[in-house]
Amino acid sequence: MTATGPDFLALQVHDPEAAARFFEMHLGLHRAPTSPPGAVVFATEPIPFAVREPLPGIDPAAASPGPGHGIALWIAVEDADALHARLTEAGVRTLQEPTDSPFGRMFPFIGPEGYVLTAHTTAD
Repeated sequence: MTATGPDFLALQVHDPEAAARFFEMHLGLHRAPTSPPGAVVFATEPIPFAVREPLPGIDPAAASPGPGHGIALWIAVEDADALHARLTEAGVRTLQEPTDSPFGRMFPFIGPEGYVLTAHTTAD
């Protein structure tokens, strides 16, 4: 038996509705037609992405130095520079200006409940 790779990604958050609104408003994600209780699934491809209530025994707010520490979650966007400008204007904390990387133009920002996320425009 061999794993074939990531099949579903979810951030565990205390307020899935607020987190979902963040992703809808700032990144333009759209909700999938159905979601299980306590979660909001987005219609993302090739891998489904969701925000969900924490699993029993998990408290993302108690993670040190912050939720998701040590995990790199990159989100593909059409234009990293334009998104950076929009997030900055909206008061979302970005951690650096957009820069070129081997994977395309990118920048990290603080998402819902303190998760560090990286937006990137895929390299051609």
